Amino acid sequence: MMKSIFYSRFFILLPWVLIVIIVIDIDTKRSSVRNTAHSYLSRLSSAPRRDALVHALNRTASPPPLIYAITPTYSRAVQKAELTRLANTFRQVPHFHWIVVEDSSSRTELVSRFLARARVPYTHLHVLTPRRFKRAGMPRATEQRNGALSWLRAHRTATDSGVVFFADDDNTYSLELFEEMRSTKGVSVWPVGLVGGRRYERPIVEKGKVVGWYTGWKADRPFAIDMAGFAVNLQVILANPRALFKRRGAKPGMQESDFLKQITRLEDLEPKARNCTQVSTMPFSWGVQRGSVGAGFHSNSAEATSEPIESQDQLIKQVESVAAPA
Repeated sequence: MMKSIFYSRFFILLPWVLIVIIVIDIDTKRSSVRNTAHSYLSRLSSAPRRDALVHALNRTASPPPLIYAITPTYSRAVQKAELTRLANTFRQVPHFHWIVVEDSSSRTELVSRFLARARVPYTHLHVLTPRRFKRAGMPRATEQRNGALSWLRAHRTATDSGVVFFADDDNTYSLELFEEMRSTKGVSVWPVGLVGGRRYERPIVEKGKVVGWYTGWKADRPFAIDMAGFAVNLQVILANPRALFKRRGAKPGMQESDFLKQITRLEDLEPKARNCTQVSTMPFSWGVQRGSVGAGFHSNSAEATSEPIESQDQLIKQVESVAAPA
């Protein structure tokens, strides 16, 4: 009799005991989930992790601006060698587009084949310079640069982000320069080595603003800068459809100033390369040795550098030792 009473009460209580155990287990799991989520959010809220997440999301959302390098070129003995040097540099630059413009009535087979194998995204154009503009002392590559600007205005829109710079085929560029110019909002500038009869030319910067020019030739130019020393945001090019390199009334060495006057002001220039204290671009133009290609061969025997300007002496000596006749 006692056993039956005990079992009857036990089976009456058992369901309630099981319900209590289940409820306690559910609460424990919910608490664990809340604690885990709180811990994760706390770690995520720390500044470095938050910044890293934002950076990753931004990088995924929008790629960096595309760099458009405009290179005029013409037929000569060293043309392919010059283009090869540029291609070897440009191939290492992400988000890059090379606009090569031949001074020719048609695309030449040499340049067409070269670009097809260069492994650099490119556009191949041709614009012939009229014979009357090929006289000594007249500005060069005017029609080719303007042809590239016209192509950009015809094929790019206000939704495209990019930076345009003029990469003549006799120049050498350090890779650091491309990431410097990629953030250009309007017109950016930087020093150029071995140009204008000096070891370097550069904008003079005070308190983050360009106030003048250190140059060896016509310092009174509005923009006393080499073609290799500036870049322009693509939207500035598109917003100024009449901005071109002038042929009528233009003088040698004034192409840069004549163009930049149409799109910017001195006080609006963006100094790069640590406030224009580093050299990242170098045009070389020496004969390598007697009996070789001769004067006008553009040597790439010394590499461009991003070292501070004050330490350029050793580089210049290296270049001079390579360029000196045997």
